Amino acid sequence: MRRALPALGVLVLGAVFLAVGAARGEAATVLQKAVRICMECIGIG
Repeated sequence: MRRALPALGVLVLGAVFLAVGAARGEAATVLQKAVRICMECIGIG
């Protein structure tokens, strides 16, 4: 049980950061940048 406690804390902290980023609209920004990079990589953008 002692080893599971830090892992659970990290998991909860990760979920909190994910929720905060999604609430701020960061997911759309990351997706736009990923599409731009992909388009440049294949030579379209």
